[in-house]
Amino acid sequence: MTPDSERSIVSGSRRKPVGEVFDNARRAAAGLSALGVGPGAAVAILMRNAIEFLEASNAAGRLGAYAVPLNWHLAPDEIAYVLADCDAKVLIVHGDLLHLIPRELIVRQGITTILVETPEEVRAAYPAAATKVEPPAGELAGTLEWKDWLARHAPLPEGERRPAPESTIYTSGTTGKPKGVKRKLPTAAQKAQLDRLREEVYFLKEGIRLLVPAPLYHAAPNVFSLRGMDVADTLVLMPKFDPEEFLRLVQEHRITSTVMVPTMFVRLLRLPEKVRRAYDVSSLKTVLHAAAPCPPEVKRQMIDWFGPVIYEWYGTTETSVVTRCTTEEWLRFPGTVGRPIPGARIEIIDADGRPAPVGEEGEIFMKLEFMPDFTYHKRDDDRSGVGRGDLVTGGDIGYVNEEGFLFICDRKKDMVISGGVNIYPSEIESVLLELPQVSDCAVIGIPDAEFGEALLAIVVPGENRLSAEAIRAHLAGRLAGFKVPRHIEFHPTLPRDDVGKLLKRKLREPYWKKA
Repeated sequence: MTPDSERSIVSGSRRKPVGEVFDNARRAAAGLSALGVGPGAAVAILMRNAIEFLEASNAAGRLGAYAVPLNWHLAPDEIAYVLADCDAKVLIVHGDLLHLIPRELIVRQGITTILVETPEEVRAAYPAAATKVEPPAGELAGTLEWKDWLARHAPLPEGERRPAPESTIYTSGTTGKPKGVKRKLPTAAQKAQLDRLREEVYFLKEGIRLLVPAPLYHAAPNVFSLRGMDVADTLVLMPKFDPEEFLRLVQEHRITSTVMVPTMFVRLLRLPEKVRRAYDVSSLKTVLHAAAPCPPEVKRQMIDWFGPVIYEWYGTTETSVVTRCTTEEWLRFPGTVGRPIPGARIEIIDADGRPAPVGEEGEIFMKLEFMPDFTYHKRDDDRSGVGRGDLVTGGDIGYVNEEGFLFICDRKKDMVISGGVNIYPSEIESVLLELPQVSDCAVIGIPDAEFGEALLAIVVPGENRLSAEAIRAHLAGRLAGFKVPRHIEFHPTLPRDDVGKLLKRKLREPYWKKA
């Protein structure tokens, strides 16, 4: 394996040897220990993608503590909820984000705040961050400054390192308050199996050159970056996804592996052909994607461009990965998310609570046998509510074909029932996105006196806007009549989080508030 001194982590113009990053993590671990952080404690991290995020997470893990990444898109009240819910002892925060933290909560809970200077590359990616005046350390009682605090502590000896739990990832809270997915420590046997899984399914192997373009507060980018610290020759963090910058980084660093979401594919494909051809992406060996359904035409175009290097997996924060699909498998069965990986079980349960026959839709329940069990922190009832025996559901609807390949129809809560017929919006959205004049779209159900629900398509137009009639005509040529939305609206943008997850609750609320 390449020595730590010769491996590096890159963020913007900064490049740090992995050995130096681990040294800072060991210093931070010693400092956290002095603050009373120990096994099972929570260290909250409110930072954008940056090297210090990895140092802080690694430091918490060395003490057997849980790193709790916070979504900095949340409102202050939502961040306050997560901080209180996870019982954070320490909060490590970028200076320009400190304004999101209610000061009274910090004082009331006795949370020690460690202030990290917002790095130049983050300020460049987020212009609003550059306008925030970072308060001096000490302005709030108990606040420490990251660099000075690190310098005061000798590195924690390797012999004092404890088994590290996975980060506690809080769900997006699209239905109620966010829930913290807190996993038990793996046994030695489970850890060995998980390491093999990450090597064989995620391709997190020694010597890779890894690019992480998505926010580290999400589960997959978090796992990829933390494991990448251990195995990658080069780990490149993008402070914010930009399609052309992504291509430039792939070419500059000869990236071999990356983890993406479908909206990133869409943005890449929208680049002018001249821009796309200007960059060499031939170094890519594995492009993994998940988190949301990928429209078939989008994936087909990405395969034509990048080659047979696109892999898809399916799973949830609660279950981890349970299927994987190669390019070749997807081309045989367009739309599939693959077959169960070794150690995974999947059952499709119909509306009557019985196993569904092959080819029939139902709710997907699953389990990865060697993944340590989890609970929702302080919400045991919610944990039992997603279980069926030892299987867990993420609320998705799907079916399995005769060869065992899984297909996802939609989210259970996003399914529209119109006139007693189940309609899956993701199917309609995929067809809409085939139109180059459609930049983004969402299909939801709205109240209808006759049918209970009616379909509404919300379209973000591209440069050449189509009429509602032209859009319906396109859909009518591809879909059954009952799947063609009766209502079409044009919006300038859609509410999405940083990994592209569409926040449909925000779209539905105005229509259902009076229903």
